[in-house]
Amino acid sequence: MTDSGTDVPEDLTDRYREYGDERLPPGQRETDEFPVLSKGSTPSWDPESFAFEAWGAVDEPLSLSLGEFRDLPAVTQRQDFHCVTGWSKLGCEFTGVPFATVAERAGVDEAAEHVLFHALDGYTTDLPLSECTEPGVLFAYGYDGDDLPADHGGPIRVVTPHKYAYKGAKWVAGVEFRTDRERGYWEKRGYSDTANPWNEERYGSDRL
Repeated sequence: MTDSGTDVPEDLTDRYREYGDERLPPGQRETDEFPVLSKGSTPSWDPESFAFEAWGAVDEPLSLSLGEFRDLPAVTQRQDFHCVTGWSKLGCEFTGVPFATVAERAGVDEAAEHVLFHALDGYTTDLPLSECTEPGVLFAYGYDGDDLPADHGGPIRVVTPHKYAYKGAKWVAGVEFRTDRERGYWEKRGYSDTANPWNEERYGSDRL
């Protein structure tokens, strides 16, 4: 079971007001289910050898066991989850380590402008560093009071309530701080680099 150290989750379900007038973005439908979508099968991993790493344009590269990662200061937040395929699950309760906490521990270089997330299955996705430090961007390891299920990205996934969910890598094991941009798996295949649900930025035509 997860323990965020707080009895009352922080409610971020009103973050949509920064981007639009409606909580449900255009073209989305609300669902009570939590569908499982991935580029492939759920990867296997060894709890004894798993390491969460942060590297690149940082002062102190990190390499943390799962236990060490879960010992970092954590929060529980209620936030909305928007899939690019058109469904949204509202009021998800995630527990995890804020992105800003990891960035602070690593000591991000002033020249860093982008973040490339790396997953156990080879998946990658990019976000500007400024987008990662916004409220709600978590390295989540808990969901609805229990451990995050493997098919939803356990042991650790990124959640990005202000973006379509493909920006939140499942099974994340590494975060690379970069001075330049490198597009991720779906972005290279035509998905939007900006992924703002309230602007319906699902697909993009430009390429690196």
